[in-house]
Amino acid sequence: MITEAKAVVFEQPGVIAMRPVELAVPGDGDCVVDIEFSGVSTGTERLLWDGRMPAFPGLGYPLVPGYESVGRVSQVTNGVSLIPGQRVFVPGSRGFTDVNGLFGGASSRLVVAANRLIPIDDALGEEGTLLALAATALHALGRYGESRLPELVVGHGVLGRLMARLLLALGQREVVVWESSAPRREGSQGYTVIDPADDPRTDYDLICDVSGDTTLLDSLIARLRAGGAVLLAGFYNDPLSFAFPPAFMREIQLTVAAEWQPADLARVKTLISEERLSLAGLISHRASPSAAEQAYRTAFSDPDCLKMILDWSSH
Repeated sequence: MITEAKAVVFEQPGVIAMRPVELAVPGDGDCVVDIEFSGVSTGTERLLWDGRMPAFPGLGYPLVPGYESVGRVSQVTNGVSLIPGQRVFVPGSRGFTDVNGLFGGASSRLVVAANRLIPIDDALGEEGTLLALAATALHALGRYGESRLPELVVGHGVLGRLMARLLLALGQREVVVWESSAPRREGSQGYTVIDPADDPRTDYDLICDVSGDTTLLDSLIARLRAGGAVLLAGFYNDPLSFAFPPAFMREIQLTVAAEWQPADLARVKTLISEERLSLAGLISHRASPSAAEQAYRTAFSDPDCLKMILDWSSH
C-alpha cells in the first residue's frame, strides 16, 4: 500500500515547500484519491500563509493547505460505494501523520472519508475545483431567501462572477456588478459591470459585497434605500467599521454569510447539469506543484489572477 505523497506544505508563515508527506492508513469508510487539480484560495489560505488565521482546533504548522481539489478514487475500503476511477470533488483532508491537514487538499494523493467526497461529472475536469466557491456564492444568496436577491454585487473577481451568474440562473433579470479595476470589468456574461463612480443609484434594496475591502461599508450604506441591507460574502482580513448615523437613519440590515453547506453544493451541481450555470472562463492561471511557491505568491498578489490551479498530472 502507498503510504507517501507529495504535498504543498506551509512549513511556517511565509515559508512553503513541495515535499513528501506520510499518509494515514485508510480505515473502513475511507478512500484513497489521486489528485488531478487543486485550487488556491486567496481568502483563508492567504491568512494561513501570512500567519493571521485566528486560532482554532487543528491549526498548526507545518500544514497542508487547500480545500478545492479534484481527483480520481484509486482505492476503497469496506462500506464505500464509490468505485476506483470515479472523479470526485475533495473538500480537503486530515489524512496525514507528520503534518497538519488544514485544509489538506494540496497533495498528490489523499486519504479521505468517503462521505466527504462529492462525485462529479468527468466533463468538469479542472473546473470542478470551483464547486466550493460556487456553493459559497449560492449559500450567501440564500441568506434572505430567493424572494430577496441582491440587485448589486460588489467585486468582479471569481466569486463575484459566480455570484452574478448564479443570480441570473435564479431568475434575477438585471444584475449590476461594481468593479473599480478596468481590466477586471471584462468578461461579463449577461450582466452589467460598471465603475462605482458611474452608478447614480442610491435606492438599492440589497447589496452583496464580495470584494473583501474593509473600507467600503460607508459607501455601500449610502447607496441603500430605507430598510435596505448589506450582505457581506467576502473574506475580510481586517476589522470592519462604519459610521452609525447614516445606517441609523436608513435603519439598515447587515448580514454575514459563512461557508457553504452540503445542500448548497448539491444544488450547484444540479444547476450545472441543467446548463443553467457555467464555470467556464474563471480559471486564469495554472502551474505545476513544483512551482508552488511562485504560484501561491501570484495568486495572493497578482490582480490579474482570478483563480490559480495546480495541475498534479505530473505527480
